[in-house]
Amino acid sequence: MPGLRRDRLLTLLLLGALFSADLYFHLWPQVQRQLRPRGRPPGCPCSGRASSAASAASSNPGTVAHNFSQAGPGAEQDRGGRSSPRSKLQALFAHPLYNVLEEPPLLGPEDSLLASQEALRYYRRKVARWNRRHKIYREQLNLTSLEPPLQLRTEASWVQFHLGINRHGLYSRSSPFVSKLLHDMRHFPTISADYSQDEKALLGACDCTQIVKPSGVHLKLVLRFSDFGKAMFKPMRQQRDEETPADFFYFIDFQRHNAEIAAFHLDRILDFRRVPPTVGRLVNVTKEILEVTKNEILQSVFFVSPASNVCFFAKCPYMCKTEYAVCGNPHLLEGSLSAFLPSLNLAPRLSVPNPWIRSYTLAGKEEWELNPLYCDTVRQIYPYNSSNRLLNIIDMAIFDFLIGNMDRHHYEMFTKFGEDGFLIHLDNARGFGRHSHDEISILSPLSQCCMIKKKTLLHLQLLAQADYRLSDVMRESLLEDQLAPILTEPHLLALDRRLQIILKTVGDCIEAHGQQRVIADVPAQQSARDSGQANLTS
Repeated sequence: MPGLRRDRLLTLLLLGALFSADLYFHLWPQVQRQLRPRGRPPGCPCSGRASSAASAASSNPGTVAHNFSQAGPGAEQDRGGRSSPRSKLQALFAHPLYNVLEEPPLLGPEDSLLASQEALRYYRRKVARWNRRHKIYREQLNLTSLEPPLQLRTEASWVQFHLGINRHGLYSRSSPFVSKLLHDMRHFPTISADYSQDEKALLGACDCTQIVKPSGVHLKLVLRFSDFGKAMFKPMRQQRDEETPADFFYFIDFQRHNAEIAAFHLDRILDFRRVPPTVGRLVNVTKEILEVTKNEILQSVFFVSPASNVCFFAKCPYMCKTEYAVCGNPHLLEGSLSAFLPSLNLAPRLSVPNPWIRSYTLAGKEEWELNPLYCDTVRQIYPYNSSNRLLNIIDMAIFDFLIGNMDRHHYEMFTKFGEDGFLIHLDNARGFGRHSHDEISILSPLSQCCMIKKKTLLHLQLLAQADYRLSDVMRESLLEDQLAPILTEPHLLALDRRLQIILKTVGDCIEAHGQQRVIADVPAQQSARDSGQANLTS
C-alpha cells in the first residue's frame, strides 16, 4: 500500500513539472505579447521603414527604372539621413551620356513611324473585325457570353508604344510607356493564342520566302491580351544553368526564353533601344493557351504527360514529336513575352540578309570567314557605301558578341526611315548559350572594317568602369523581372570579359589605322563630346 502511494506521488510530481514547463514556455510568452504595447517590435528600429517601402513598391509597379528620366543620381538616403547602397543602374541612366539630346532632333510627322490618326483608325477596324469573328465563333459553338465587345483604348500601353517609335529607336529614353507595357504583358489575361507566322508558313498558310523554317524544338506562340495588345511567347526549353553543348551547331541550338529577356535589358543599357520590350511570365498553358485558342491544330497538340503535366508541341512537317514538347508544372510554364511591332500594313519593314551571314550547312564556309579583307568588298556595295548602314551592322555585331548570338542571318528595318534607319534587333533567343566560350568570329564586322560609332564606344567604355560595371547594372536591371534570376552569375561575368575583348579590338584598330579613321564622329555625338568620362585612346 505505501508503495502504491509513492507511485501516485511520483506521477503527480511529473504532471506538475510538465504543467509548469508548459506554462513557462508556452502560456507566459503569449501573455507577454498581449501586454506589450502595440507598435514597432523591440530590436527592429527599421521594420517600419522596410514595410512601408515594400508596400509602396508593390502598390506602384511603374517605379522600376525603365523610365530613364526618373533615374536619380548617386547614392540614395533613408529618412535618418544615412547613405544606402547606391544603385549603379540609376547612376548609369543619370549619366550625361544618357541625357544628351538626340540629333538630329525630331522635327515632325516624318520622324515618327506612324501617323497617329491613321494608326488609330486601323486598330479600330481590327478590333471591330475581332468582335465580329469572335461572335461568329461563339455562335457556331452555341456558347453564350455576357462579356461586352472589346473596345480600343487609345491610352493602352501597346498603342502608345507603337505611336512612340521614331527614327532614333523603338522607344525614347524618357518614355513612361515601356514600364507600363512590361507590367501589362506580365499581368493582363489572354483572350487568344495562335501559332506564329513561321509555323503557319510551314503548313502552307502563308508565304515563307523571307522566313527561316523552324524545327519542332523552336516553338513560339502569339498571345493576345485583354487590351488587344499582342506578344510573342517563347516557352522555357533549357534550364538557366545548362550550357549549350560544344558540338551543337548554332542553327540547331535551343531558343532560350531568358535570353530574350536579358537581350532587352542589355539593349536598353547600351542605349540602342532596338529590341522590343520583353518580359518574363508564368503562363497557365491550360487556361491561357488551350482554352482561348481557336486554332484546331494547336488544340490537337495538347496532351497530359505520364507525370500529369499539361504539354504541347509544334505542329510542323518534321521533328515534331512529343519528346520535343514543352510542359507545365502541371499547368504553369515559364516563358518570355516580346511586344509586337506595328503591323506591316502600317509600317512596312525590309528584311535584308546580313553581309556576315553564316553558312547553314554542316561543312560550308562563307567568304567573310575565309577573306580577312572581306569588308573592302562590302564597302563598295550599296547601301553600305553611302550610309550609316555599315556602322549599324557593327553595332549589331557588338550586341550579338556580348550575348553570344551566332544566328543573325537577317536584319530588319523600317522602310520609312530610309537607308540610315536603325536595325531592329529581333529574335535573340539563341544568345546566352555558352558563358565559357567567347565566339570571336561574331566580331568580324568590327575587326575587319575597323569602324565604330563614337556614341557606341563611349557607352562601352563607361560600362567598363567600376562605378557602372556592365555585369552589375545588368544584374540589377534583371532583378526587376518576375522570373529573376534571369541569368546565372557566369553569364553576367562573361559580359565583362567580352566587353574588354571589344575594347581591345577597337584599340588594335586605332593602333593600326589611327583614331580619326576608326571612330565615326557622327553628329549625334557632338553635344556629348565633353560629357563622357571615357578616354577614347585608352
